[in-house]
Amino acid sequence: MAAIIADNIISPLGFSTQANYQAVKAGKTALQHYDDALGIPFPFTASLFSEEQKKEFTIDGLTLFESLAVTSIRKALESCQIHLDKRTCLIISSTKQNISLLTTDSNPSENITCPGISAEKIAKAVGITTTPIIVCNACISGVSALILGNRLIDMQEYDHAIVCGIDLQSPFIISGFYSLKALSENPCRPFDIERIGLNLGEAAATVILGKENLTGGWNIAGAAIRNDAYHISSPAPKADGCLMALEAVMKGQDANQLSVINAHGTATLYNDQMEARGISKAGLSDIPVNALKGYYGHTMGAAGILETIITLHASEDGIIIGTKGYDEIGVSGNLNIVRNNTTTEKKDFLKLISGFGGCNAAVYVEKEQGARSKEQEKGIRAIFENEAATLNVHHHIVITPQSVQIDDEMIDTGMQKGKALLTYLYKTYTQDYPKFYKMDVLARLGFVATELLIQKERGTRSKEQEEGKRAVIFFGQSSSINADKEFLRSIADLENYFPSPAAFVYTLPNIVNGEVAIRNNYHGETAFYILPRKDDSIMRMITQATMLDNFHTSIITGWLDCKSKDEFYAELSIMNYELE
Repeated sequence: MAAIIADNIISPLGFSTQANYQAVKAGKTALQHYDDALGIPFPFTASLFSEEQKKEFTIDGLTLFESLAVTSIRKALESCQIHLDKRTCLIISSTKQNISLLTTDSNPSENITCPGISAEKIAKAVGITTTPIIVCNACISGVSALILGNRLIDMQEYDHAIVCGIDLQSPFIISGFYSLKALSENPCRPFDIERIGLNLGEAAATVILGKENLTGGWNIAGAAIRNDAYHISSPAPKADGCLMALEAVMKGQDANQLSVINAHGTATLYNDQMEARGISKAGLSDIPVNALKGYYGHTMGAAGILETIITLHASEDGIIIGTKGYDEIGVSGNLNIVRNNTTTEKKDFLKLISGFGGCNAAVYVEKEQGARSKEQEKGIRAIFENEAATLNVHHHIVITPQSVQIDDEMIDTGMQKGKALLTYLYKTYTQDYPKFYKMDVLARLGFVATELLIQKERGTRSKEQEEGKRAVIFFGQSSSINADKEFLRSIADLENYFPSPAAFVYTLPNIVNGEVAIRNNYHGETAFYILPRKDDSIMRMITQATMLDNFHTSIITGWLDCKSKDEFYAELSIMNYELE
């Protein structure tokens, strides 16, 4: 249970948390209508930095993405006194990092092909010496990053975690959501009967977590990530993953202490309906619900952190922020949507969010009334206190462009190499999942690797162990660079402008996690982490952190990286946390 000890928001509404909170409290919005911006051939509404604002945070030698992150982190650090040493980690949540730099050039910059290198530049600029971690988990990236930071502190791996969520808009991203018919040309209307789509936004938001537990402070008291196992881009109609995340977070909590549920509230038809159903099924219909997209738009990797910060400061102020754009309920169920600012004496709140790849996350943030007891501390680490408990590898696979090895056995490759090898493996060992042919190379690599692992496992483990309560956690260096290039080609020529929705969906690396979850009906945690380079110690640390959530009986995890259609490497394992 980590404490929130400092924060910062930089957005078009202001360059500090207080400036942002006061603007939102006053009902101000950063959303503007653009008829001809960023070279995009259609009108849209978004929350974008002005050129003057960009000059304020631009730092020589850094990209705009890196500059914004560094500026936000520095401002957060100014409000607290922590020593930046080997006990401090940097976690960045972002969906597309420096994607605006990607061109049709055959040799994109290292900042694009290896986002972890960009993260190292951010770390160096703020004085952090440990290896940075990028959480690239679609729209839930920010909450995923907060959850990871909380776990690493609970595990005593670090004393402090600096968690920064950031995304900037570009023709790449806006055209992608346009291709999915998810954008609204006018200001979005979360949960409203007239809602037709989302607006996009850009921002950076930083939270500093620590093991400090001062009376009157704020703590992350509960957290969970669950997968729908339904579809890579559509929410589950029955709200499976959302409900499971809510139930996990509320276990042992008193709903009467909640001031508000801050929902994702994208103002798309299906997301808002799914959240409403999940909240209702969880028995939380009476709790006030709000959404902040009407002030900022969807800030992607920053959203989960930014919205947590605003909700925290509103709760501290005794306020529930109204849902801008909401007028008449347009979702089923008796949801208690907050239309205008209202007062509250309660402090605790719940942040709910969902994203592509079927992922859903929830965190319970509480106002601490007293010091944490020794019994609480002991309970947090109970899973690690039994020295006989170990994380064991049951099966292991390595796939290169020329070879496949499962455990100690070399697998027939049919003399195929590169992308053709992946197709050969599918045809030889699977055959019954034609969606394979729609996948990008990264997803194909992860799919065939997990298929071979699971087939090796069958016969030795029960269906209950094999399905359902399993996490899928992947690590890589190159993100989704191949799908990025493919989608860029569809928007590079304005005379032949036709953004491909099929290509855009795979420009998020965590889609491969979603494909595996859907195929195998896995409802456990799914996440994709980007590192500067393969680092077994960090990977094992995060794997162990995932198993802190005792929902999981096992995990498929490891390195999954694809630099081009013929240059890739997979090294995955099925692991189980067991008592010996």
